[in-house]
Amino acid sequence: MSLNDLIFLLPELILLLAAAAIFILDLIGRRPDDPDTLMRPAKPWLSYVALGGLAAAALGLLPGVGQTRQVAAMLAADPFAIFFKALAILGVALVIAAALPYMRTRTPYVGEFYALLLVSAAAICLVVSAANLIMLYLAMEFLSITSYVLAGYFREDRKSGEAAIKYFLYGATASAVMLYGMSLLYGATGTTDLAGIAQALGQRGRADLLWLGGPAIILLLVGFGFKASLVPFHQWAPDTYEGAPTPVTAFLSTASKAAGFAILIRVFLSALPDLQPLWVALLALVSVLTMTLGNLTAIRQTNIKRMLAFSSIAQAGYILIGVAAVAAESGATAGPFDGINGVLIYLFAYLVTNVGAFAVVIAVENRSGKVEIKDYAGLIRRAPWLAVALFIFLLSLAGIPPTAGFVGKLFVFGAAVRAAMIPLAVIGALNVVVSAFYYLNVVRVMFFVPPEPDAEPVVVARPLQATVLLTGALTLLIGLLPGWLIQWADQSVRLLAWR
Repeated sequence: MSLNDLIFLLPELILLLAAAAIFILDLIGRRPDDPDTLMRPAKPWLSYVALGGLAAAALGLLPGVGQTRQVAAMLAADPFAIFFKALAILGVALVIAAALPYMRTRTPYVGEFYALLLVSAAAICLVVSAANLIMLYLAMEFLSITSYVLAGYFREDRKSGEAAIKYFLYGATASAVMLYGMSLLYGATGTTDLAGIAQALGQRGRADLLWLGGPAIILLLVGFGFKASLVPFHQWAPDTYEGAPTPVTAFLSTASKAAGFAILIRVFLSALPDLQPLWVALLALVSVLTMTLGNLTAIRQTNIKRMLAFSSIAQAGYILIGVAAVAAESGATAGPFDGINGVLIYLFAYLVTNVGAFAVVIAVENRSGKVEIKDYAGLIRRAPWLAVALFIFLLSLAGIPPTAGFVGKLFVFGAAVRAAMIPLAVIGALNVVVSAFYYLNVVRVMFFVPPEPDAEPVVVARPLQATVLLTGALTLLIGLLPGWLIQWADQSVRLLAWR
């Protein structure tokens, strides 16, 4: 590794240094032999250290803009990685801002919480840059371990502990299965480099490709599908999303999910292009199962966190349409709907929308301690601007214009139509109609069901207000003026190896 390589690793290095600084600063003034100092609330300004670290990491992305090169033999520095690093940094910053009032009243160990979120952001940056199976596995385990700790962060809360245990057990199993798939690819090609795997598989006959690549694709999809909560690897998501601290749920359903899709795209397109007909058919099937099961199960939920969990599963199915409908050609032949650019647009739109929705959930939970949909009755009277914001986020999740969710669905469904996958697009459209039922049910409760007699107005802390307003503004901005995001997504996929 040269000094030039370190320039392209600035975001990861800055995030890790900022996390280490928070751990050290949090320990100052706490004595291990004194329980009173250990239970003393952490310094409130540590959150601003975390946000400053994220801002510095965002600036650290600038030297890599427009570059495409290999870093340290195992990492790719390209526009695709830059997009997902920016997505992770933005997502974690929004989660930290939303978590400020939430964590302050629930645990004295908030410094560690912010540090672990920064470590998770660094892990995502490594995952989305991985161009080697070894680095991919290590980075995904790095992300998974920190996510397990965050899910069970409330040590005295039984639900939080249950969420962490289920997440860990499913994650460990999925990781082992994925590792076996990687070993098959290594045994068949003699290399762990993604480009090298593609070259070695390209020299084999069609029969060898089927027998070697088919099982490997299925086993790899277990690991990637677990991270992206795709059916049938989604069983951990509802209980984990419900039991984990709500800011952690927001993180797992957005930035962490995006990492799963990023590596799925890079591995399948860069290492397995000759097997595209096989994995396209498999992903199309998984997409149908994911969005259908997610939506049908979400209808029956009475807990808003579980409803958003199954909604997140359904959204993953929509996103997968873009990968399944990937254009075999580039440029003018593929047109604006080449599939992968739609995935990037959808993920960005989904991140700001879902974090915004969970920020509203955090605000209501902070005030009432409740997360049932019925507890949102009369929210338009108790907190009018909060009800309007959640209304916008739910419209976006349903894909109704003029919101960001509509733009994302337009591009992934457009890719399916362009690829002549009409049945997949039709099933997706029918699922959108189903999803509108349970999203608008929350709207009905907020606007048309009178509040309980003892219901109090919802007072929102300023950091949480800023998060809701920023995500709401971005949700509408992308819906009304999506050109900048479309251009960014197009540039981010242009220099991938498959191009």
